Amino acid sequence: MEILKEKVLIIQTAFLGDAILTLPLIQKIKEINSNAFISVLCIPSTKEVFANSESVNEVIVYDKRGTDSSIISYLKLVYKIRSGSFSTVISPHRSVRSTLIAFLSASQRTVGFDTADFSFLYKKLIQYQKSKHEVERNLSLLEIDFSENDWRVFPQLQIPKETKSRTEVMLKIANDKKIIAIAPGSVWKTKVYPAKYYIEIIRMIIAENYFVVLIGGREDSELCGDINKNFSSNVESFAGKLNVLESLSLLTNCKAVVCNDSAPTHLAMAAGIPALTIYCSTIPGFGFYPYNENSKFVSCDDLPCKPCGIHGHQECPVKTFDCAHKLKPEFVFEKLKQILSA
Repeated sequence: MEILKEKVLIIQTAFLGDAILTLPLIQKIKEINSNAFISVLCIPSTKEVFANSESVNEVIVYDKRGTDSSIISYLKLVYKIRSGSFSTVISPHRSVRSTLIAFLSASQRTVGFDTADFSFLYKKLIQYQKSKHEVERNLSLLEIDFSENDWRVFPQLQIPKETKSRTEVMLKIANDKKIIAIAPGSVWKTKVYPAKYYIEIIRMIIAENYFVVLIGGREDSELCGDINKNFSSNVESFAGKLNVLESLSLLTNCKAVVCNDSAPTHLAMAAGIPALTIYCSTIPGFGFYPYNENSKFVSCDDLPCKPCGIHGHQECPVKTFDCAHKLKPEFVFEKLKQILSA
């Protein structure tokens, strides 16, 4: 592909889930041209993702909400990118800052979505198709026609041996029991399945002689701790204790993960295990569902108020939170059993 002959910059300054779903795009570029030099512009929390992709040659960190929040830092970043002499800049991210970085990059070719802020500044616009999966949407930035299944490229990350070793030591607490991961948190509160329901599901899992590990970031530590308090054995919380690669390594030792519509769904695909994704205020139709073998999702879609937004909210707009409460734990557990028996 002509535009990918030399240096390519990918702009993805969104959060973890979006970063993982950008990996298939990067991998496909490397597959098309193994000599392409691929740089990724990302935020500090996702540096680890891109730095451990075999397809990425360089990671440029942009701490847009921290040390690089000033206009001076932004201009320094633009200067650095201009100095990189990128032949192509591709931005799955649709913010105005990302668009301006692409515009000011002095690249021969800049590619972005038609729904991006200030999209008219891109030299090539690609239609953002809401009906497609996010991975398929990102791959469309390459202007290649993929068949119905060819777009299902799985994100790949390299796990260092020392990380695997640390994880194996941590998981000795499972006493050789098969392990199920539960990721009960999310930045958006209306994406979070009720803790009391997760507790019931965990009880059902333990009754089937499994060990449960709770995972999440530091912001999920309190939630996971509160859930963990309900069990004297067979449950351990690692929330806030693991980095991204350690979480990924832990998941490779699990039979499945149960989670909300959030990053662990996509981490599961990178780990090669099935995910059971619970959709509360959002829907699979937004394009962030798991697409690997045996993965499933549950969603109560027969509600006039659902979906209430692509990200959800910090509280239910209609004060009922029926999208979560009507998804009973017994129903969710039955879906999990289907995964485990496949």
